[in-house]
Amino acid sequence: MNVTQRGSTLNIALTGNIAAGKSAVADLFRRWGATVIDADEIVREVQAPGGQVMRAIAERFGATVVGADGSLDRAGLRRRVMADPEALAALNRIVHPAVHARQGALLAEAQARGDRLVVSDIPLLFEASDPSAFDAIVLVDAPEEMRLARLLERRGLDPEEARRMMAAQMPSHDKRARSDYVIENHGDLDDLERAAAAVWRALQSRA
Repeated sequence: MNVTQRGSTLNIALTGNIAAGKSAVADLFRRWGATVIDADEIVREVQAPGGQVMRAIAERFGATVVGADGSLDRAGLRRRVMADPEALAALNRIVHPAVHARQGALLAEAQARGDRLVVSDIPLLFEASDPSAFDAIVLVDAPEEMRLARLLERRGLDPEEARRMMAAQMPSHDKRARSDYVIENHGDLDDLERAAAAVWRALQSRA
């Protein structure tokens, strides 16, 4: 981990496997004063119609992944790459460099403003990013069956597709050992807020 001097920006990575509750924690950190850089929002931004990334996706995967309005058929593309590891790797090679560049620019802007705590919400931190670039890593975790139930209930996925999405990520037990803080999310929202608040206080003490 990087060593951060008091008074500078504390650069935090927030991660967690799909349906673990990471977005809910990001919302809490934002409410409590953090600057949040959302990787999923950046992905949608770089995949906007007419951009370089969108053109590269269409060239690699064909017109079937592009809607009539020129936008990306995200669900269709997701189903395609989840069934084909080679296609997923190709998509990552197209998208991730643009996302990393935008994340770096937003972090530089936050540092220039003097923001104390910057939280980068990165689902694939360990799979596709550089954990050593951050001063602290916060992992949100929940039992696998609970995450599966959330996917089925909230996203309307069939069990096979949901399990493929979960299997595409590194197991959370491997991530726990590499994280500075783990927020357990196996209760209700009040339990999650209490667990997140304890980590937030620890981060504030380092900023």
